[in-house]
Amino acid sequence: MSFTPGVGLGKANLDVFCETLLSLARGDRNVLAVTCDSRGSGRLAPFAAALPAHIVEVGIAEQNLVGIAAGLASAGKIVYAVSPASFLTARALEQIKNDVCYSDRPVKLVGISAGVSYGALGSTHHSTHDLAVLRAIENITIIVPADNFETAQAIKAAATMEHPVYLRFGKRSLSHLHRPQTQFTVGKALTVCEGTDVTFIATGETVHPALMAARELETEGVSARVISMHTVKPLDADALIRAAGQCRAVVTVEEHSVFGGLGEACAAVLMQAGIRIPFRIVGFPDEYMVTGSQSEIWEHYGIAAQGLAQTAKAVLDM
Repeated sequence: MSFTPGVGLGKANLDVFCETLLSLARGDRNVLAVTCDSRGSGRLAPFAAALPAHIVEVGIAEQNLVGIAAGLASAGKIVYAVSPASFLTARALEQIKNDVCYSDRPVKLVGISAGVSYGALGSTHHSTHDLAVLRAIENITIIVPADNFETAQAIKAAATMEHPVYLRFGKRSLSHLHRPQTQFTVGKALTVCEGTDVTFIATGETVHPALMAARELETEGVSARVISMHTVKPLDADALIRAAGQCRAVVTVEEHSVFGGLGEACAAVLMQAGIRIPFRIVGFPDEYMVTGSQSEIWEHYGIAAQGLAQTAKAVLDM
């Protein structure tokens, strides 16, 4: 049976998160979910119904969430701490820094409804800072899955990790990007399609529009490579440098501020490696963001497929 990346709609990554976590918890009594009034938004209701002894509800108290998760992890529990990304990485940043990272507790921090998933709720609920603040904290791995396959693999990999990890999820249903035989490794990017003119380095839900942009560019004679940089920290520098050496330009794509996220991480790698190449960061600029649905916001800021295709052509003309 043939497989075409990006064709066929799967589930929301949060649904896969719940299913995978439930499977893990049924096989290991130490697997726990800790939430702060997030079992609904985190799609954990089926998990709670099936294994009520494996979920801890702390209410709307993100700092308590992280502190309790750190304590449980120190006692040998495999803890997934679930909260909206905008609140988890702002209200509880000190606890993430000290109780989890500085204390080296292997908590699996799960930021849900990340980026602009909450859409019209506005900037208070948008998470456009989380990659930047967590990249600046030592001793934490940052994973942003792009489809259901990457999500399931990341959740299972996180269960065995002995140090802190941050997993970032949006809300939309996602297309399948990878063949079943694909090998997933934390810290190793996955190539969704090959190309020789421009490379899109994307992460999370933005990988799909990057792929659609590549398809649009193909009709115009432009060959675009698409890489899913699912691990933002540590970054797969080898994949990035290889792409920069084999293509004429690089465009990074993220549902995050252009400051401190995937784009600046990639730029730092290329500059320090002495690689000079036309390069563009696509994300959210330093302004009060427009309000609308996730799709409308993406369209406005050039994260949708058409905008990415235009950016790629512009950067190739530099």
